[in-house]
Amino acid sequence: MPTPSDGSWSIGELAEHARTTVKTVRFYSDRGLLPELSRSGGGHRRYGPEALERLRLIRSLRGLGVPLPEVHRIVDERSGALEDAVAGQLRTLGSQLTALRWQEAALRLVQESDPAERADRLQLIGALGTPPSTAPLARFWRAWLPARMPAKSTADFLEVAVPQPPDSPSSGQVLAFARLNALVSRPCSGTARPQPAAHGAAGARESALLYAGLAEAYELAGRQILEGAAPHSGDALVCFVDTYATVAGHRDSPGFRRGLARQLADDPRFDGYWELVAEVTTGPGERAAPTPGEAHDWLLAALEAEVRQEAA
Repeated sequence: MPTPSDGSWSIGELAEHARTTVKTVRFYSDRGLLPELSRSGGGHRRYGPEALERLRLIRSLRGLGVPLPEVHRIVDERSGALEDAVAGQLRTLGSQLTALRWQEAALRLVQESDPAERADRLQLIGALGTPPSTAPLARFWRAWLPARMPAKSTADFLEVAVPQPPDSPSSGQVLAFARLNALVSRPCSGTARPQPAAHGAAGARESALLYAGLAEAYELAGRQILEGAAPHSGDALVCFVDTYATVAGHRDSPGFRRGLARQLADDPRFDGYWELVAEVTTGPGERAAPTPGEAHDWLLAALEAEVRQEAA
């Protein structure tokens, strides 16, 4: 590193040694990133030899996109500042890359669409951010879940019901998420949502029991679905019926099962929602895991088959 003959450089000399412009040196100096050693008799800035390495470090950090406040902490040698800045910049870049991938997939969707569909699809994806927010989906379900439902039970349900946008979506996943967003944004009465039986009367304890029991029943049914089993009586159906009986304060009996089958048959399922969730969460070539909606339909079919068999 060259050493100034009198122990200091002018702003032009420092810029020359750093292979940058006087304007750049002045910019960082005015923001306190590049302290002056002194001022000449004419008021001109003078910099010590350590300013060259400091300036090089500043420019390297800025070249990596590190924000000025973070650069300030790093050049001031604050503990952990460099590690924190690198981690923060990586998070920022990750978010930006995800947004770009969503934009690319959305553009491919438009490009691949039939000309007759492009206007509608543009309108659908135009309502999304990049990457899209899950807030509309969460709001939809929070407005529908029992008001006194415990926070943990609510969080557990939302984890299943609200799909996270994939970091690298296909055009099909973009379309599915856009349709989900449109579905939950559409005006909808309470009876048009997939409301389980006993939902309306459920208090905090009953809500927790209901959703925990249904989650277990859906998991058991999901295993049967993956194995290709037709709806039938078994552990999954026992768990399903027992959950409703416990919450309602009844004993499992043939009469209760007949009434439950009628009640659930009258309770519309939001099959379209769960089908879209499966599309969002399943990549090309992957096998979709059974959704709660699919598991519910399998269990209801098993219950109805049992009731019909008993009646015969």
